Amino acid sequence: MSEPAPDPRMQSLINHLRPGAVRTVKVTGFDGADVLVQLVDAEGGATEIGRIPRQEASMRRMEHPCELFEVGQEINAEEIGRWREGQLHLSARACEIPALRSFLLAFERGQVVTGTVSEVHNFGVFVHVDGEPDGLCTGFIRVPDLTWGWINHPSEAVEAGQRITAEVIIAETRSGQVTLSLKALQEDPLIRFADQVGRVLTGPVTKVVPFGVFVRLAPDVVGFLHLSELTDESVETPDQLVNEGELITVKVTEVDLQRHRVRLGAAGGVEQNLANWRQEN
Repeated sequence: MSEPAPDPRMQSLINHLRPGAVRTVKVTGFDGADVLVQLVDAEGGATEIGRIPRQEASMRRMEHPCELFEVGQEINAEEIGRWREGQLHLSARACEIPALRSFLLAFERGQVVTGTVSEVHNFGVFVHVDGEPDGLCTGFIRVPDLTWGWINHPSEAVEAGQRITAEVIIAETRSGQVTLSLKALQEDPLIRFADQVGRVLTGPVTKVVPFGVFVRLAPDVVGFLHLSELTDESVETPDQLVNEGELITVKVTEVDLQRHRVRLGAAGGVEQNLANWRQEN
């Protein structure tokens, strides 16, 4: 198993979503759809003014937070940062279900968990994580975290009812979810492919995009061939030259483990494909 390359953008997002301190606040009013609150100190006295944005008020559907809160009510809310003017912003939804919050706080990044696939959608997969509170579905796997291989739909990787083992990316109290990765527990296929730089290989075109084509070189290994490598002639799109499923021969010019990508260059097979295309046209 390989460690995924650190992504500064993902780490910044994770840092932003880490659970903050829980504060007791008193509702003082409403500013549009936001809840205005006053922090309550240990002695029960009111201190700093804060704000709960509408989207942080509750996990429940509502037209307006006044349906859930009333002036003078004391609630627990999680600190989520300060706005530009320095006002403290908080999340009531992060503390709305104590059992869920306790469940999520028990997770650490990199922890291995088990669960059962609940639903499979084109945007990702929902998972019932073992031990979660009854009536909730807490796990979610983004499409890029399902597999190292190329898939057209998550159903190619998992199915509803399937038992899985995954690695925790982050547990978010504000969303009530733990983001998981199946891919993190699989070996990166590029590690074994890294010594192929300079080799000429033949594989099928898996996808044609406006600026080039993707070619399958080995199981779960796809490389990219830029349009400029296909021809020196002026063409609008690569599908004027090659089609999905067509076998072409390419040269491996770079295997970037950090960015998980393979760059390809032209080889004799591409030139032959173009020669055939010219004959047909």
